[in-house]
Amino acid sequence: MNKILYVDDAPSMRKLVEMVLSPEFDITLASNGQEGLDAAQQSQYDVIISDINMPVMNGLEFLENVRAIENYKFIPVLMMTTEASREMKDQGKKLGATGWIVKPFDPAKLPAIIRKVL
Repeated sequence: MNKILYVDDAPSMRKLVEMVLSPEFDITLASNGQEGLDAAQQSQYDVIISDINMPVMNGLEFLENVRAIENYKFIPVLMMTTEASREMKDQGKKLGATGWIVKPFDPAKLPAIIRKVL
């Protein structure tokens, strides 16, 4: 079973994503970028999904830090956020984001997106 790390400060989003993905994937949840980075350093994930606007360490800082870890240079990292501006997407791409999912998203399509990047 593929392992997914989902990083988001909103408890409702963590619960929704866990509910949608847990039947098919082994999912770990983190509530900010620092927790996500700690989790990534302790275990190996096949896909990471991260919000951008979070306390402690935001999603772009998290992305930059996780890409600096040797095991995560080529692991798919999807940004799932309300941020839809071209500038933000370009910044995410420059830092190594594999893809961009704009909230609100269709929960039914999320497992297929994960399978696609795997």
